[in-house]
Amino acid sequence: MAMQPHILVVEDEAAQREILTYNLEAEGYRVSAAATGDEALALFDEDPPDLIVLDWMLPEVSGIEICRRLRRRDPIGVPIIMVSARSEETDRVRGLDTGADDYVTKPYSPSELMARVRSNLRRAHPGKAGASLEVEDIVLDPEMHRVHRSGQEIHLGPLEFKLLMTLMEKPGRAWSRDQLLDQVWGRDIYVDTRSVDVLVGRLRKSLSAAGGDDPIRTIRGTGYALG
Repeated sequence: MAMQPHILVVEDEAAQREILTYNLEAEGYRVSAAATGDEALALFDEDPPDLIVLDWMLPEVSGIEICRRLRRRDPIGVPIIMVSARSEETDRVRGLDTGADDYVTKPYSPSELMARVRSNLRRAHPGKAGASLEVEDIVLDPEMHRVHRSGQEIHLGPLEFKLLMTLMEKPGRAWSRDQLLDQVWGRDIYVDTRSVDVLVGRLRKSLSAAGGDDPIRTIRGTGYALG
């Protein structure tokens, strides 16, 4: 079974933030929520999301400026859905030109917003929608829980599978050990960061059994990346 997509909600109005979080969790998503732009950036670095729902009108630093900062630090481009009461065409164009992938005006229909979340996730993260992931000669099927390398099936344990899937969903991205701990074990379980090194070693051994070079790179002072 595929891992839950992770959504970051950035909304300063508590009632709106709680309703949006509730609706997203009801759809099966894992949700982090921030009330300010600075809090959103910290959460983004700590636990990278698969999609961001970003309110334009935030205190101190606007959603437009946060969108710019996110795009500067995230060349891969996590999908951003901007929500705002500003409904003029010039506002929508500004939001999209700043880096948002979609723009929804308030008040919005919860069902429409959920549909836009699904649509943006499908485009940006095909693995989250159940499609196979491919990086170089490795193919991972999230639904069937199977991995092949150069046509040869590789049998992985649950943690190895989750680690490989995390790395394959964003090839080339450097993940810190703490980030991988959150993605693989979850944020509510205490595990020493050395466990990540052990798990990476097991995954490397499993992948090398099918031949080929080691696809996992050790990023000195940071962690690991695939490809």
